[in-house]
Amino acid sequence: MRILLYLLIALQTLLAADYRGRVLVGEVGIPGAVITATNGAAKQSAITNAEGEFAFTSEAGGPWKVEITMSGFELFRGELSEQSPIQNFTLQMMSFAQMQAQVQTPPVPIVQTPEPAVKAAVASKNADVPSGTFAGLNSAELAQRAVDGMLINGSAINGAATPFGQGAAFGNNRRTGKSLYNGSLGMILDHSSLDARPYSLTGQDTPRPDFSRFQGLASLGGPIKIPRVLRNGPNFVMTYQWTRNGNVSTQSSTVPTLAERNGDLSQSRTGAIDPTTGAAFAGNLIPQNRISPQAKALLQLYPLPNLTSGRYNFQSSLTGATHDDSLQSRAQKRINQKEQLSSNFAYKSTRTDATDLFGFRDGTRTSGLNTGLSWLHTFNSRMYAVLGFQFSRLSTDVNPYFAFRNNVSGQAGIGGNLQDAVNWGPPALSFASGIAPLQDAQFSRNRNQTSGVSLEVGVNRGKQFLTYGGDYRRQQWNALYQENARGSFAFTGASAGNDFAGFLLGVPDTSALAFGNADKYFRAPTADLFLADDWRVRPNLTLNIGLRWEYSAPIHELYGRLVNLDVAPGFASAPPVTGNASQLHPDRNNLAPRFGFALRPFAATSTVIRGGYGVYYDTSVYQWIATQMAQQSPLSTSLRVQNTPETPLTLADGFRSTSTTTRNTFGVDPRFRIGYAQNFQLSVQRDLPKGLVVLASYLGIKGTRAQQQFLPNTFPAGSADTCGSCPVGFAYLTSNGNSMRHSGDLEVRRRIRNGLGVTVHYTLSKSIDNAALGGKNQGGALIAQDWRNLNAERALSNFDQRHLLTLTTQYTSGMGVGGGMLLTGWRGTLLKEWTVTNKLTAGSGLPLTPVYFAAVQRTGVTGSIRPDYTGASVYNAPPGLFLNPAAYAVPAPGQWGNAGRDSITGPSQVLMNASLARTFRTGDRWSLDLRVDATNALNHAVYPGWNTVVTSSQFGLPYAVNPMRSLQTTIRARF
Repeated sequence: MRILLYLLIALQTLLAADYRGRVLVGEVGIPGAVITATNGAAKQSAITNAEGEFAFTSEAGGPWKVEITMSGFELFRGELSEQSPIQNFTLQMMSFAQMQAQVQTPPVPIVQTPEPAVKAAVASKNADVPSGTFAGLNSAELAQRAVDGMLINGSAINGAATPFGQGAAFGNNRRTGKSLYNGSLGMILDHSSLDARPYSLTGQDTPRPDFSRFQGLASLGGPIKIPRVLRNGPNFVMTYQWTRNGNVSTQSSTVPTLAERNGDLSQSRTGAIDPTTGAAFAGNLIPQNRISPQAKALLQLYPLPNLTSGRYNFQSSLTGATHDDSLQSRAQKRINQKEQLSSNFAYKSTRTDATDLFGFRDGTRTSGLNTGLSWLHTFNSRMYAVLGFQFSRLSTDVNPYFAFRNNVSGQAGIGGNLQDAVNWGPPALSFASGIAPLQDAQFSRNRNQTSGVSLEVGVNRGKQFLTYGGDYRRQQWNALYQENARGSFAFTGASAGNDFAGFLLGVPDTSALAFGNADKYFRAPTADLFLADDWRVRPNLTLNIGLRWEYSAPIHELYGRLVNLDVAPGFASAPPVTGNASQLHPDRNNLAPRFGFALRPFAATSTVIRGGYGVYYDTSVYQWIATQMAQQSPLSTSLRVQNTPETPLTLADGFRSTSTTTRNTFGVDPRFRIGYAQNFQLSVQRDLPKGLVVLASYLGIKGTRAQQQFLPNTFPAGSADTCGSCPVGFAYLTSNGNSMRHSGDLEVRRRIRNGLGVTVHYTLSKSIDNAALGGKNQGGALIAQDWRNLNAERALSNFDQRHLLTLTTQYTSGMGVGGGMLLTGWRGTLLKEWTVTNKLTAGSGLPLTPVYFAAVQRTGVTGSIRPDYTGASVYNAPPGLFLNPAAYAVPAPGQWGNAGRDSITGPSQVLMNASLARTFRTGDRWSLDLRVDATNALNHAVYPGWNTVVTSSQFGLPYAVNPMRSLQTTIRARF
């Protein structure tokens, strides 16, 4: 008989899913709470144990509706599903008036107040939501619930065998008032000795770094009580975290050799030409007397090579440190039966120091606070309103290495740039051949602030639940910084045949500069209104219909210090216009409808069909535009020019322009409109045998009014200049771009049974756009190659990942007979309740754009020109490379490069993270959490992308590598 009993238990466990949870008051488990779970016709009941835990097993899939009742506490509703089979539920104590009313009067239908902030109409995941707490119950059921609500675990009512098993509850070993408070102390530890050795792109040995990471955690919660002053204060939860982290990364690059510093370029792939005569230097040797003193001074900042083989000749360990302190708190106070106040406050301070390839150590200091206050008023059982106030402030200070330390430009004899003490340092240098760029951070002081009010009203109308309201926010961005105070030089080889030769000779090919008007005070209001209707049409059909209006005003500067270009038809002229009147026209027509549905088409099956449509606006576009408009002539010194006979440039005098040079580098269409995306979604979910659930879905996104940026009046090298007097040298921004993304998802999930749950998710997608979404190896926003043919920019989006597969597993020991459920003694204590999770992600590479590093004619812009495609296979690479240099060539004279944007597929991406966790309980009030997380557990080297600059000596090599395996241990005590 015993064997047969075990077989029956095992069979039931294999066919059933485990659902567990804990009922809390604050963070303390409460015994004797009655849990009633329903799933269609299926129904389960349970009572919490001494630690507030409950569990039940069921073969039925889909979400379970959970109702929790406990005498003296408000009814709680929640949900358990296959995705979240383990949940914690928190009960709220009734007020004295509610308790008295419950005793004196029979129960009446009560509608649960929904959680605020459900503002967007999305498809409901559950078509069977009960409309009232006690609606539809007869007198016998009501009486039984009243009896169940008095059940105390371990009392005589539920048949406990001994008083020694009675847990702490009402009337059972009730503790002192200290038990009203709960808290935790924890720490997260990591040391480099436990991590894998950093991966080296050069193949050379890398020393194991020595650093540690530490994060402390502390929390406390409970009622606020001050003797003789405040007897029944609000309940609060306060959390404090402090972080002291060090980090070391390995970076590989190319720096000038000692011979190259002395003018010996005999090992270079390209020959050096004397810009003054046009003749080649004999033997590719530049005489010492021709090397610019400015170049000699800047070369002192470059380290000497420390490697002798490979295309990277320098490798360094870059150190950094992060100190972080953060505080979060929440408080809640029920004033009376109809009113409740809630507040939150958060503060965070972060100090980071980072060292770059040159040993420059820059510091960043940020501090911010966020606070809010909300008032909930319940008019009756069917209507509520929430009024809220929010305030946030963020301060960011960037302190460059050279500020107040060393005036590099002045000592090197470089003139024309800003050389006050806070902006001391070298100009930025970039090279076409792949030599490490010289750069340092810009000094800045930013103070941003947002304040706002919100209102939401909820009304229950039988089968419909309506929410409506709105928000208004006032935003401020107060900044003190220069856009490009020290200036920048680019060396493409156009002037001297060889980029480094041009540097040694002191002849840059382009220069850029922007300073003046350092203090900026940006202001902008935003507002929105919304209406949403959650309508239960039938028990098997729920609709969610909504409408949202959003308005974000173009940003203005407090003193009118913004500059735009008044562009004539055909870009025949572009004079600057100052003041806020030169800004964009407001876009007030941002209506966003939303629609969703959830349908169970067949009553006897588990099939659920969900779908939806929504419009979403990108209201954050104006801030970047305002920063570009604020640092322009005539309010500032700004230029971006090319070295030409009319505008000769040198390192000593490279920030200059002529009367024909456009001194403004940016303009925006006054009719610029906010972009929006239309989302289409449809999914089908169905349960399968063996505890499986399959979900197939489609998502389509169509983007409209996306940003496009181009260079008016430009032409390819080698073609005739047909508009010599037209303004040139500035980028112009419009909102005429568009995008499209299609994706299909297939997910197969095994419900947690015997402690094991598995989810496999596969996504097949394709994204196309012609918009300024940014390009790999191109710095900031994408600038079109040919301003007259923007359709040539239509290509794969740079985030297009065609294939993505995710495998997630979770196993908890001691679940089910086969998993050791019946194991006792020290083996059971040691082996049970360990949870192992694993997530393996594998995806195809992201698109990359081939770049021909040269200046667009009559501008100082580099990086927007693409090479010609020769027809050779891009991926048939020679040994040591991942891309084939023979696939690309210099663009034909008078033609733009014909290689497509984002036409290279980058390296595949593979990552596996794992964790091991367990909670040790030492009593009904104390527990200890232990967790170990492994990032990149396979220690697999993954490259984020290739170098695709065809003029670089590192073309076809990875430009970086993702972090290798690291371990992190978390220990947390709860009490």
